[in-house]
Amino acid sequence: MSKKLFYLIGVFLTIIIGTLLYCKLCDSCNCSFYNNVIIEDSNVVTPEVNATFNPFSINDPNGDFAFNIKDNLNFKKSNFTIIEPISNEVNIKIIELKDYLAANPLKSLEITGYYTSIEKNNSAYSTLGIARANVAKNYFVSTGISSKQIDTNGDLNDNLLSDNQGIYYGPLFYEISTREEGDTRREDRIIELGNVVKANPIMLYFGTGEFIINLTSEQRQKVADISRYIDKVEDAVILVEGHTDNTGGKYTNIKLGQERADFVKRYLVGNAIPDRNIEALSKGADKPIADNTTEDGRAKNRYVLITIN
Repeated sequence: MSKKLFYLIGVFLTIIIGTLLYCKLCDSCNCSFYNNVIIEDSNVVTPEVNATFNPFSINDPNGDFAFNIKDNLNFKKSNFTIIEPISNEVNIKIIELKDYLAANPLKSLEITGYYTSIEKNNSAYSTLGIARANVAKNYFVSTGISSKQIDTNGDLNDNLLSDNQGIYYGPLFYEISTREEGDTRREDRIIELGNVVKANPIMLYFGTGEFIINLTSEQRQKVADISRYIDKVEDAVILVEGHTDNTGGKYTNIKLGQERADFVKRYLVGNAIPDRNIEALSKGADKPIADNTTEDGRAKNRYVLITIN
């Protein structure tokens, strides 16, 4: 290899090394190579120390049951699905709670789900907090705790801070209460709630060939009431009936009504209402609530009725 070639290689390496050192030491330069390295490093996610960590803490003021651990059930921002895996420590404490409630049938657990005003409520409930509380309730029930001993609630809490991955750590509050022997006020409220739901069921309307659900605030509250009712009443069932207008044949309308009923059932199951408590069926065009000879009447007859038995 000639001396001239060695010289050119040396010059080339000197330029590259000099450029890299300049970019690294100069804060204001626009070196694309080094800037790309900085961008890549800036994408590394590290937890924020100021995120709120609510512990899994329960204390019975009228008993000897209490615990407080750092881990809890966690949720993503604007979401009501529990982040998995759930720690063994949390599961151990839930089993301890199950045994305690089973031994004390007059005691009940209230779960309050928190949410913030910057979150979007994508659930069927009136607040994201109630949705989170119901999902937590279902998880507790899956371990063997009776749903009759769990109540749910939601509360706005703008003191909650998520981490930089949008995770809220333990946006839940737990409280144990004790009722006196012979006190039936709780059962009486559930019966009254059921009567209200039966007298004023949820009506969802669909356009031709449409499968979209947009609940009003009143309907969201009804979903919460229905969920609470089936938790407390033995063998309670949510009836989801699909209805159509008289356009098309009988078989086609029965099939379309069933598809709508199944669609609504899947929606309710996706909102923490157990599948086993929902019956979906079709009435086709057999139960019109308006005149099928007009477009307005046919639109009213394309509906799904949600009630309880």
